[in-house]
Amino acid sequence: TQNQAFSALLFLYKDIFGKDLPWMKGIVHAKRKKKLPVVMSQKEVQVVLGEMVGTLKLVATVLYGSGLRLMEGCRLRVKDVDFDRHEIHIRNGKGGKDRKTMLPHRLVGPLEQHLRLVRQQHREDCARGWGSVELPGAMDKKSPTSPWDWAWQWVFPATSAYLHEATRKRRRHHLHETVIQKEVRRSVQALKMSKRVTCHTFRHTFATHLL
Repeated sequence: TQNQAFSALLFLYKDIFGKDLPWMKGIVHAKRKKKLPVVMSQKEVQVVLGEMVGTLKLVATVLYGSGLRLMEGCRLRVKDVDFDRHEIHIRNGKGGKDRKTMLPHRLVGPLEQHLRLVRQQHREDCARGWGSVELPGAMDKKSPTSPWDWAWQWVFPATSAYLHEATRKRRRHHLHETVIQKEVRRSVQALKMSKRVTCHTFRHTFATHLL
């Protein structure tokens, strides 16, 4: 490519021959073409989601319905979901910024049902002496009981607990992003889709369908 040829000449004269080529500083580098994002049709979204089941289907539906990035969906806390205002609060998103996005009406029922199950699991974890989660910054030091608060629990917790080294207590992390990535990949392959659909495709599709 043009940029590779330019770099090769620059290396040859500067590092091999020991000569500077000031006139080359005025050369404009070739711009890389930006790839257009992959976008699904509404029917394709329904087909992909229809191939998925359970919690992973709900995660993917939230990514599409609210336009979330993958890690934003994984890191959702109970306190971030506002059912009254039909909003989801994204904290410390891309660039460290907070923002709010919509919570579609069709997601309210499934999310409420899901959170009832998560809350029951949290009660059982607390009864075992678990039930705490990692908090941002030094919040757990400022408010020692907050890690056990329902509001701070993950919307999509992991299926198994882990041993937290600092406290030596068992905790649940949020659902790992690779679990969702593998399920989306499996669904797309099962459907033999020609499009390269990933978790981020749901966000691009959300934005396009809003237009």
